[in-house]
Amino acid sequence: MLSAMLRARKSLGHLLVVFFGLFLAACVPGGEPMSASGSGGSGKKVQVALLVPGGSSQSTDAALAKALENAARLAVADLSGVSIDLRVYNTAGQPAQAVAMAQKAADEGAQVILGPVFAEEANAVGVAMAPRGISVLAFSNNPAIAGGNVFVLGPTFDNTARRLASYAVRSGKRQVMIVHDRNTAGTLGRDAIQRGVTAAGGNVVAIASYEFSQNGVSGAAPGIVQTAREKGANAVFLTADTAGALPLLSQLLVDNGLDTGASKFVGLTRWDIPAQTLGLPSLQGGWFALPDPGLYAQFQSRYQSAYGAAPHPIAGLAYDGIAAIGALARQGRDISAGTLTQGAGFAGVSGIFRFRSDGTNERGLAVAEIRNNQVVVIDPAPRSFAGAGL
Repeated sequence: MLSAMLRARKSLGHLLVVFFGLFLAACVPGGEPMSASGSGGSGKKVQVALLVPGGSSQSTDAALAKALENAARLAVADLSGVSIDLRVYNTAGQPAQAVAMAQKAADEGAQVILGPVFAEEANAVGVAMAPRGISVLAFSNNPAIAGGNVFVLGPTFDNTARRLASYAVRSGKRQVMIVHDRNTAGTLGRDAIQRGVTAAGGNVVAIASYEFSQNGVSGAAPGIVQTAREKGANAVFLTADTAGALPLLSQLLVDNGLDTGASKFVGLTRWDIPAQTLGLPSLQGGWFALPDPGLYAQFQSRYQSAYGAAPHPIAGLAYDGIAAIGALARQGRDISAGTLTQGAGFAGVSGIFRFRSDGTNERGLAVAEIRNNQVVVIDPAPRSFAGAGL
């Protein structure tokens, strides 16, 4: 999974964020999430170090670095009641350089680190910044690096699995079969789905896997269908993504006789990116989770107006981080674990989210179904953590 966002030199074990852009974020001690904008505040200037993957030999890194900086500056311009001194540091996507840049930023007065992107970088920076008491808000979604002073901004498998499993069980799809890629990401996805189904009160009736290759998928499909029938699975939860095995796997399962009306396809990854995936006959009627599409469209429009181009899929994470930092500063708070993990959470362009005490995050997601080649939201994203659908 996540292969569309992984660089060739990075393994599947170095998970990146999937296509979640986020918007204005802020937190309060209790009640509803709120934005970082508004009047009043301490007026204090906060120095923020933004670590981006610029300076490498890859043009994709340069484009991502610029998009993250653009989104962060858009957020800085939108804040009121607080001043952000944003300083940008290039890491070249390398842990050693990321640590050097973080140390330089801290020596220059940085109070919080926003970034970097890749998990190995973020882990190294977190270790380096821990003795200084500096929080790291990384753009990664890899839960293995979260904890202590490191918080991951990217959406996690566990969050998506919990949301979908909860909806599936409430909708009568209690007997779940998990089908996963036989690789690192597939294994992590499998484990997240198991936890989500158990927490929702459903039953994992079977687990099947396939070698991550065309021949592997083709060879495994008949057995997967047979097992689904024998175990009475009324939901087949797939870890495959659109850039990997999903198109072939879903079609072969249908070709081998899986009734997707009786055994609903449920996807751990985004099925609307690229948009052509929505046209796959095998995925019609399938469910997947996504951030509130209306809210994210607002960020896309504002970024397009400001910079004349569409934002990179993860650029909104930089806006998210800056706005959260600004909100805490406006309230006269430091950027520490105690303030970042307040229960009311943050209100983002893609919906609500909050940091957990283990450094991961929880997001309010919508559940969508593919109907007639279109995305149809069948269970809206909650607007507060007191609501349903979490």
